[in-house]
Amino acid sequence: MKQILFAGGISLAVAILLTPVLIKLFSRQGFGQEIRVEGPQSHQTKRGTPSMGGVAIVVALWCGYLGAHLVGIGSGPGPSASGLLVLGLATALSFVGFLDDFIKIRKQRNLGLNKTAKSVGQAAAAILFGILVLQFRNGAGTGPASPHLSYVRDINAISMVSIVFVLFCWFVVAAWSNAVNFTDGLDGLAAGSMAMVLGSYVLMAFWQYRNACVGGPKGAAPGCYDVRDPLDLALVAVAAGGACLGFLWWNAAPAKIFMGDTGSLMLGGLLAGLSISTRTELLAIVIGALFVAEMVSVVTQILVFRSTGRRVFRMAPFHHHFELAGWAETTVIIRFWLLTAIACALGLGLFYSEFLSSASAG
Repeated sequence: MKQILFAGGISLAVAILLTPVLIKLFSRQGFGQEIRVEGPQSHQTKRGTPSMGGVAIVVALWCGYLGAHLVGIGSGPGPSASGLLVLGLATALSFVGFLDDFIKIRKQRNLGLNKTAKSVGQAAAAILFGILVLQFRNGAGTGPASPHLSYVRDINAISMVSIVFVLFCWFVVAAWSNAVNFTDGLDGLAAGSMAMVLGSYVLMAFWQYRNACVGGPKGAAPGCYDVRDPLDLALVAVAAGGACLGFLWWNAAPAKIFMGDTGSLMLGGLLAGLSISTRTELLAIVIGALFVAEMVSVVTQILVFRSTGRRVFRMAPFHHHFELAGWAETTVIIRFWLLTAIACALGLGLFYSEFLSSASAG
C-alpha cells in the first residue's frame, strides 16, 4: 500500500512541476497547436497553445513507477514483467504520437503522420507487446497475459492460438489508442476521464493482489485471481493516474498546454495493456465507455456519410456536436466527466459482483 501512495504522489508532483517548464520551453520554440478550421469557432482562440504536453505525463509515469520501487527496495519485489511490458507499450505509442505532433508543428498544419505511417507505428508496438506478453511465465506457469478472452477473469471457452492472440492485441491497442485520441478534443476532457478510469484500475488490480491465487496475502481462496503481477500493475495505474491529475492542473479549461498525440496515444495504449494484463478486456469497455462512445461516433459519422451523404452528428467526435448545438465547452467537459464517473462506478460494481459470485460458487 505504501508503494502505491508513493507512486501516485511522485508522479503527481513531477507532472505538476514539469508541465509549466514544458509550457515555457514549447512556447519559446513555437510548438503551438494548429486548430481545425471546420471545428467550433470558439476553438480558434486556442491556436498557438503549446502541444506535446504528453511528454510530462510519460516522464511523470516513469518517475512515479521507478520511484515507488526505489522506496520499496528490500520490502518487496522489484519491477515486474507485466508492469514493464505495459509501460513499454505506452512509451512506444507515445513516441509514435510525438512524431505525429512534431510533424504537425513543423509543417504548421493539423495533420501530422499520414494514416498509414501512424497505423504502422501502432501495429509495430502492439504486435511486439502481443508476442512478449505471452512469455515470462512465473513459477506457477502464469504469464503477463493469457490467450483467452477475458471479462473479469479468463473465459475458458474462448481461447486463441498465439497468432490470433497477437492480432487481437493489435486490435485492442489500436482501438483504445485511437479512442482516447478522439476524446482529446476539449480542455481536460481526456486527462480527467483517464484519471478516473486509471483510478478504477488501481482498485481492481489491488483487489486482485489481495485475492491472488499465488503470492497474495490470502492465498488461493475461493474467487482468487490468476494474474501474474497485480500489485505492480496497480503501481503502473496509480502512477499514470497521478500523472494525469498533475497534467490536468495545467490542461483544465482554459488549457495552457495540450497533451497532443504524445499523451493520448500513450494513455490509450496504457489502458489496452492494463486490460489485457489484468484479464479485464471486456470489462474495460464498460469502464472506458466514454472513449468507446467517442470512437463509435466517429465510425458512425463516416459510415453514414459515405453511404447516404448525410451526417448523424453536426461534427464528430460527438463532443463537438454538443458544442455546435450551443453547449459551453466547460458544460460538455463536466457532463462527460460525470458520464465517465458513472461508467467507472458501474464497472467496479460489476467487478465486485463477479468476485462475490465466484467466491460463493467456490
